[in-house]
Amino acid sequence: MKIRRVVTGHDEKGGALVAIDEVSRDVVSFRPGATVANIWSTMGFPVDNNGFADTAKEITATTRAGGTVFRVIEFAPGVAPRNHRTDSIDYAVVLSGEIDMTLDEGRVVTLRAGDVLVQRGTVHNWINRSDAPCVIAFVLIDARPVEHDGKPLPAHG
Repeated sequence: MKIRRVVTGHDEKGGALVAIDEVSRDVVSFRPGATVANIWSTMGFPVDNNGFADTAKEITATTRAGGTVFRVIEFAPGVAPRNHRTDSIDYAVVLSGEIDMTLDEGRVVTLRAGDVLVQRGTVHNWINRSDAPCVIAFVLIDARPVEHDGKPLPAHG
């Protein structure tokens, strides 16, 4: 997967500049059939836009406690299953292809290029039943665990 990322910053006079313009080199795979390009991350709120550190290199998990993660994932046809829940609110945009998101009780929704999703701490899985890859851009923002009957539903997977 080749994702070009352009990151802006400021020069010594406070003027705008392009700090990074490259095909992302922070590409990893957490499971067979899923390729992840880590684009950027932040810590704390409000976010600190100072400095030149490449925060994509600080991403070590699906989410970041007290912060955000921006990544693009390519799900190949037949991607390995991974039921999971995160302590985050996730904004997703399907860039190409189509994919099924499975939820509890056999619930399934098919997402296609141009569809957007707000994932609010539910257990879910991504299944690509098509014959082409599906590419999705995700922004994951740290959130409190979802509660049911006064008890937190733990993140897992």
